Amino acid sequence: MSQAEEEFNIEKGRLVHQQRIKIQEYYDKRLKQVNLQKKIQNSNLQNQARLKVLKAREDHVYGVVEEARRRLGQITSDPQRYGPVLQALIVQGLFQLLEPVVTVRCRQADLSLVQSILDSAVRQYKEATKGMNVQIKIDDTFLPANVCGGVEMHTKGNRIKIVNTLESRLDLLAGQMLPEIRTSLFGRNMNRKFDD
Repeated sequence: MSQAEEEFNIEKGRLVHQQRIKIQEYYDKRLKQVNLQKKIQNSNLQNQARLKVLKAREDHVYGVVEEARRRLGQITSDPQRYGPVLQALIVQGLFQLLEPVVTVRCRQADLSLVQSILDSAVRQYKEATKGMNVQIKIDDTFLPANVCGGVEMHTKGNRIKIVNTLESRLDLLAGQMLPEIRTSLFGRNMNRKFDD
């Protein structure tokens, strides 16, 4: 009987040991799953926080651009500053079009200023193009009053149109300078390889 009891105890010990190993493996597996879930949750929380920071930064950058857009209207109230800007916009539009007949559309509030600078804009264009003649007509439909300033120019038959309003110029400039604006507001981001 002692041999049977000994075999029984050996078998019982083996089964208990196997079950203990299975239970230990099960709890190890569960512990790994819980740790993995914690890591995933922490990663998700970090990503959400990172996205909130990036969203706040972008909102701030666009707030700066909107503030610049709001201040654009102030330049048009000073003819001494606005006149040369408007003339430069017209001359630039003439260079882009390179047509003999061009129609200029401006705001109704800018009509007298545009009329007063057209001759000097044509002279500046002729000097730069070595005598190319251009005839500028002022469109009888005006830009909307909510436009800050600037001009739209088009050729005969509206085939080619140049939008040189202050808003369009600000949008162009803001798009090109977005990396510099970001850097000046928040410093250089060391995680970025390229500034775009």
